[in-house]
Amino acid sequence: MLEIKNLTKVYDTGTVALKDVTCTIPDGSFTVVIGLSGSGKSTMLRCINRLIDPTDGQIIFDGQDITAARGEELRKIRREIGMIFQHFNLVRRSTVLTNVLSGRLGYVNPAMSLFNRFPQEDRDRALEALEQVGLDDKAYNRADALSGGQQQRVGIARALMQRPKMILADEPVASLDPVLAHSIMEYLEKLNQEQGITILCSLHYLDLVQRYSTNVIGLRRGRLVYQGTNEDIRNLTDADFKDIYGEQAVRIGTGSITG
Repeated sequence: MLEIKNLTKVYDTGTVALKDVTCTIPDGSFTVVIGLSGSGKSTMLRCINRLIDPTDGQIIFDGQDITAARGEELRKIRREIGMIFQHFNLVRRSTVLTNVLSGRLGYVNPAMSLFNRFPQEDRDRALEALEQVGLDDKAYNRADALSGGQQQRVGIARALMQRPKMILADEPVASLDPVLAHSIMEYLEKLNQEQGITILCSLHYLDLVQRYSTNVIGLRRGRLVYQGTNEDIRNLTDADFKDIYGEQAVRIGTGSITG
């Protein structure tokens, strides 16, 4: 279980990205974080795996205080938390296989990884991960030769290399068309349902939230303003919608938001 307690992040510019956020992410859930751009979604996810350091508060994962962890302790915690990025974060000139193998960096000798020297066991595992996302035939292609949807599937395979208990997905489909977006979400759903990996994912579109989430968290201007289940979000009231997205936001059908 992931427990977030009074999480606050204030950037050096003075921007308050998160303010006293407290919530719980149940094991095995597919939890989606919603809110407008600038609401604090990405900041929250990046605080969880310490890509950025919180200003205040605690993040407890399986009884371990991530916010207090340092050095080897933090490295071990990060092994169990995979990360998928909006813009893929691949080494574009490297092969797909090399990008996937980078998911094992927390396990191997750093000097060996510099020369791309991974154990055969890891190479076999990387090919297995690529097979899970339907890209085993692309293993030796350069990453920049792949489509956007394929690159994001490489990102999923890379996260799988950690054998994670949880995957953080920061707007994983924001740059993809609707068909590819559902394809990526289906891969994440499969990992959640078949392997029991907890998914914590930030999304914009309510149709995707309603289709894939089991739990939903709403942020607005860095504050927690909504918590609910999939059933709750399917029956989102106009009042709830305004709490999350503001008085100027307008619902268009079920899937889009304007402001």
